[in-house]
Amino acid sequence: MRVWPMIPAMPVTALSSVSSRQASFAVLRFGRVAAMGTVAVLILIAGVWASWGTAQHVMLTKGREQGTVEVTRCAGDVCSGPYTPMSAGSQARRQVVIEDTVAVRKGETYTVVVKPGSDDVVRSGPAGVLYAWVPLGGALLLASVVVAGGLRLSRAAWVLLAAGFALLTAAFVTV
Repeated sequence: MRVWPMIPAMPVTALSSVSSRQASFAVLRFGRVAAMGTVAVLILIAGVWASWGTAQHVMLTKGREQGTVEVTRCAGDVCSGPYTPMSAGSQARRQVVIEDTVAVRKGETYTVVVKPGSDDVVRSGPAGVLYAWVPLGGALLLASVVVAGGLRLSRAAWVLLAAGFALLTAAFVTV
């Protein structure tokens, strides 16, 4: 049994209030870490989820139709043009649709992958892969702020920040 040193004028209840104060700080600290850790993980999961919708077609190309599209018309949020097949089993199409983004310009020809069961295509190759993962890059940047501020893990935050910045920069350079 440990005997706590007492100051003669200090009541015994003061010692118990110090330990209960430390316990409440520990509970609050755990709550902050748990909440901010959950937020950071959810941000990263949302980034992967948003990216995977396009990235799966670009990265897992085995058995998918691959070819080129010459962008002839852009209207609203989409561009279109004729599709020329490059893979076995792929069929030529008079018109396919590709999202009108910074990665697509009228009059240019792009290598693409056809989304199964549709006439929608996504850009392939290194530019397509990096562009597909741009939402994850943004999520990494946002998660770095949560990790630095909420979890107070500056090294981990710098790693997340550097990874997000590198991904976004690589996508910008290749597109």
